[in-house]
Amino acid sequence: MLTLRDVRLRRGARVLLESATLTVFAGEKVGIVGRNGSGKSTLLALVRGELAPDAGDYAAPARLRLSAVAQELAEQATPLIEHLLDGDVELRSLERELRAAEQTGDGLAQSALHAQIESAGGYAAPARAAELARGVGFEARDLQRPLRQFSGGMQMRANLARALMRRCDVLLLDEPTNHLDLDAVLWLEQWLMRFRGTLLVVSHDRALLDGVVSRIVHLEAGRLASYSGNYSAFEQAYAAERQRTQSLAARQRREVQRIHAFVARFRATASKARQAQSRLKRLERLETVEAVYADGDFDWQFAPAAKLPRPLVSLHRVSAGYATHTVLREVSLSISPGDRIGVLGRNGAGKSTLMRLLAGELAPQDGERTLAPDLVPGFFAQIELERFAADGSPISELARLGGEAHDWPQQQLRDHLARFGFGNERVFEPLERFSGGERARLGLAVLAARRPNLLLLDEPSNHLDLSARHALMLALQEFAGAVVIVSHDRALLGELCERFVLVAHARLAAFDGDLADYARWLATDRERSQAPEAAAEAARAAASESAHLSGASAAAAPVRSRREQRREEALARNRLSGVRAQLASTEQRLEALGVRRAALEQALAAPELYASQPAAEQRRLAQEHRQVREEIEALETRWLALSETLESSTRIN
Repeated sequence: MLTLRDVRLRRGARVLLESATLTVFAGEKVGIVGRNGSGKSTLLALVRGELAPDAGDYAAPARLRLSAVAQELAEQATPLIEHLLDGDVELRSLERELRAAEQTGDGLAQSALHAQIESAGGYAAPARAAELARGVGFEARDLQRPLRQFSGGMQMRANLARALMRRCDVLLLDEPTNHLDLDAVLWLEQWLMRFRGTLLVVSHDRALLDGVVSRIVHLEAGRLASYSGNYSAFEQAYAAERQRTQSLAARQRREVQRIHAFVARFRATASKARQAQSRLKRLERLETVEAVYADGDFDWQFAPAAKLPRPLVSLHRVSAGYATHTVLREVSLSISPGDRIGVLGRNGAGKSTLMRLLAGELAPQDGERTLAPDLVPGFFAQIELERFAADGSPISELARLGGEAHDWPQQQLRDHLARFGFGNERVFEPLERFSGGERARLGLAVLAARRPNLLLLDEPSNHLDLSARHALMLALQEFAGAVVIVSHDRALLGELCERFVLVAHARLAAFDGDLADYARWLATDRERSQAPEAAAEAARAAASESAHLSGASAAAAPVRSRREQRREEALARNRLSGVRAQLASTEQRLEALGVRRAALEQALAAPELYASQPAAEQRRLAQEHRQVREEIEALETRWLALSETLESSTRIN
């Protein structure tokens, strides 16, 4: 499907690709990896047709449908749902043709276009757009809000959903997880696994690459190499290749040294001059094998804290929020040196509020928070990077914001920055030229210089490449203090965290499971949240009843009277009868809507509608058909939730 033959690509004077050859077949899912600046995004720009190769050939089929995430924002007055629907360019084209046919009164054309829209799933497009919006983190109430009301990160999520909305042959994604939280990353992985087209994805999320792709394309030093399998398979193959190449390079260096020594010794000797000349020619012909050294690998360290009090922070039944709005209620948590805690929870559940509470930046509304006298928190969040001066440099910002680094001599500042990838004169470059990944590394360098004993990290791996993420993970594992982390990087969470806590429904609780268990919890919680409040209340009441019954059997609980037990059982039966009534009502409504949908489809398919009825009536029927389909889909979801609630409550009782 896509073919590169001996391609050279330049950006300015720099050669990003040299003699690159690659074939991508239809339906393949390919991960593109490499260090920041190696040319991954440039390769995608070539596929999009935005660049032409400086040498060699790039070929793709005619009329290839490509979809990519726009980096610029559309008209910000556009409602979110319309922005997403605009991604389905084929549907929008059919809708324009239909409007033109309505204006000219061409009934046959209208009938044909309605059939095409129906065949293309056009009447289900709003429901599909709503599902994509929910997947990337929007709520149902957000669909009619204009784009300008959302943050930049949420607008980029909208652009991602819009790209997924388009039916395409090739989907191009460049760091799609950068603006997502863990919930949205898990959803995106499942969506990409079901995607039937060709996928090219640039990503530093190794868990996503492991779950989705079947081939890795690695860009390094202008070379492009292809490896079968997912990222873990690539890592093993690359390590073995690197070891072989280094061994061969070492042998060749020894051979070159031996030849030079022979020539230096015997070149002036008449009897050996011809042999020396022969060896010089051999040296010229000797193929140079470049060792695959990990140039630029990071050596990150978090210096030992001055003191490690125990505990560092204690929360006892703390409530927290903003003004009169309470986000978290009755939170209890104790953190000590050596703890490695991952914070899980949906977008907007209160994870960032918890981090600010632990950092001392947010005062409790109620309850007791105890901070150790020697506590030195180190708080990393993307918003913290905005504190860098626009005209600053790495060395000036480290001295300004790095705590004790203010008194370091320049050489110590440079040595510290070098461990985070800022060597030579880069320490004096203005930050306005730095990429997101470079600013993130500088933020971590400043944080490490403060010698914290409690690290609070909110998405620390955003914009970091795989090498930097690995360095961060190693540094955190060796850190003597405590780490509390919010991240969508499952590899980082899985290798670092020893326990998880879950923020949900304004509460904080220990999460007894791993990230796979969390993915299952998300699916269950999503279904539960779709049930009507009465059904949810019945489930909570039944669960509470079950917990009470279990607690009553313990010796510590008082024995209830038979009369109280009968009364509570009657209340539970009444709640369940309400669920059964709603289930029956939903089934009746579904049956009636099914009959109406069939009648509408028959009317919309009849040519006489477009010959004899005004355009307003035609639009009314089409709109009613769309509304009926959307209501049926919503009711089917509700029916499933009610059925599950009834079944689980029956088991409990």
